[in-house]
Amino acid sequence: MTVTGAGGIGKSRLALRAARRMRNRFCDGIWLVNLAEAPTTGAPEEALLAALGLTAGVGQLPRDVLARRLARGETLLVLDGCEQLTERCAELVAELLRRAPGLRVLVASRRPLDIIGERLLPLGPLRLHPDAVDLFADRASAVLPGFTPATGREAVSEVCRRLDGMPLAIELAAARLRTLSLEQVLHRLDDPLKLLTSNGHSTPDRHRSLSTAIGWSHELCSSGERLLWSRLSVFDGNFDLDAVEYVCSGASLPADEVLAALSGLITQSVVTRDDPPGCTGQARYRMLHPVRAYGARWLAELGETDRLRKRHRDWYLGLATWCELDWFSLRQIEVAQRIAAELPNLRLALEYSLESPDDAHIGQYLTGSLWFYWVGCGQLAEGQRWLDRALALESDQPEPRAKALWVAGLTAAARGESVAALTALHECRELAEGCGDESTAALATQMLGVTALINDDLPGAVALLRECLERYRARGELNALVLLAQVLLAQALALVGDVEAALALAEDARQVAADSGESWVRSYALYALASAHAERGDDQRARELLVSCLEIKQEFGDVLGMTLALERLAPLVVLDAPEWAARLQGAAATGWGELGGEPFRSRHLRDQHERCAARAQGMLGDAGYEAARRDGRCGGLDAAVAQVLERGRGRPASLVGQAGGVAGRPWPQEDRASESRAAEEWAAGAAAALRRKQPAGPPPAKADEEPAD
Repeated sequence: MTVTGAGGIGKSRLALRAARRMRNRFCDGIWLVNLAEAPTTGAPEEALLAALGLTAGVGQLPRDVLARRLARGETLLVLDGCEQLTERCAELVAELLRRAPGLRVLVASRRPLDIIGERLLPLGPLRLHPDAVDLFADRASAVLPGFTPATGREAVSEVCRRLDGMPLAIELAAARLRTLSLEQVLHRLDDPLKLLTSNGHSTPDRHRSLSTAIGWSHELCSSGERLLWSRLSVFDGNFDLDAVEYVCSGASLPADEVLAALSGLITQSVVTRDDPPGCTGQARYRMLHPVRAYGARWLAELGETDRLRKRHRDWYLGLATWCELDWFSLRQIEVAQRIAAELPNLRLALEYSLESPDDAHIGQYLTGSLWFYWVGCGQLAEGQRWLDRALALESDQPEPRAKALWVAGLTAAARGESVAALTALHECRELAEGCGDESTAALATQMLGVTALINDDLPGAVALLRECLERYRARGELNALVLLAQVLLAQALALVGDVEAALALAEDARQVAADSGESWVRSYALYALASAHAERGDDQRARELLVSCLEIKQEFGDVLGMTLALERLAPLVVLDAPEWAARLQGAAATGWGELGGEPFRSRHLRDQHERCAARAQGMLGDAGYEAARRDGRCGGLDAAVAQVLERGRGRPASLVGQAGGVAGRPWPQEDRASESRAAEEWAAGAAAALRRKQPAGPPPAKADEEPAD
């Protein structure tokens, strides 16, 4: 068994702990051999002989002496630090295992031995909570009496997060509390290699500083691996092979040699596989932050930092452009997941673009291209921060600025910040019309319609949304935003009382979205249909549609959409289940908090919320209402949505909010003792279906049938 991992990750400590636990299983003993301090020109046989107290006589081969000694019984050899003598250790271990049947070998090394029968245990960093934080607290209390885990817990968590849970780095950081405050340690982690050193006399030389521990691996790499290591430092989070081959290749490292160099770095535990759960397709890779910092030093020494950062930016600019185009397709969920995985690198690309005034137009274009992620995947607040930074820069190219402006108008409107939205959108329309950009002018008009809708200017919203749709049709455009404009128009028409027109528009948008494989706008079409059916008095159908809407919203993590749907659902269940309605309102409040804007800019939405709250208070009393609402806030948005889906899917005759049904019971805890066996089976099936992201309840459609919404 070989325990592999980066320097300072805890391989030796884990191997020693495992050996101690097995000491009663090996009658002939457990022997530790530290090869990290053996001379690189020496033979591992000599270190083993010394550890076992053996000598090779005249004419005796060291391996023969070792084999005879180890063949006598059950023995465990613990070989620590084999990386500098990998090939010779591999040959020796393979021969000894063949000649000594009772021998077992536990290796701690930065790279595997690659021999038959070897099992690998790749050792990753500590989990942030509780492991990394507890380790820091333990080591800190040794140098700073009185330090407890509660002392500056947020700062401790941030220190451990920035050190990627690497045990050696955490211990060295904690030791610095002898001289520095916790806040000073955190501030100086911008250069962890300079800060994290130790003069401890009992510490092995290779672990007396983080730089030395990582540098030990650097010395063992080939020149191509070292070059790739330095260039990989421009990535953050995880990355894939396509990105590495584009960003890191060049005259000194051709693209067809990148894979071999990357494989070498993985073998040396400099880079690790980091596939997210459920990942299919391309493998993904990662470097720990301290290892990345070491590579960044070498990249600066080579004078390649700016060139590599630009190539990195260009790759992710292309990725964002492709994802924006692919948003209106069957791959919409895949696009959302891809952007989520690449977000750390997209942030680096944005940062690089916004550092230089000359690249302001690129930063504006990149920030605007990610509109679908900011709005559709629950990242409105972050998107607004990047947009504000991008638009604060002057640019001589109107098209990228106009793009960032309509996206800024949309995010501001969605957060209820109407003044900021109108300011951005009027500038956007002026720029677009000035440069003849009809598409962007239509988008600005659409977002002005959104703002009017949120501000209860319903006639203005209807007029602006109709105008933008006419512009889209004149250009022959069809995409997610065109369909969204149609859905918003349906919503406005429902609010002015033209329910039949609203139903027709929303149903048409839903059908076109379904035919195109588009899910995000389809969920808003379902929301609009629910609103229209509620206005017509068909609460049952409205509840069904909201459940379907929430199922899609949950997949995207669409905080705005989930919050709106819960707010709309609460009045539909309040008469039958007032406590549940109060909890839904509490959960929605957490959603508004995540969005960071004003929750009830719309008078219609505010009145609806207040009427529901008043009814719930009247039925529960003030204390009961506040307790239920508080429980909903504590449970949070995601828990509330999951509960709605668990209750709602697959019960066509007894959907959420029906008197006497599950919805009328206390939420989220329920007493199912008196429910029928069929109801219990449905609940179990719904929970399993939720984990599979599949609807529960009705039987699956036949191969030639379309599943119902």
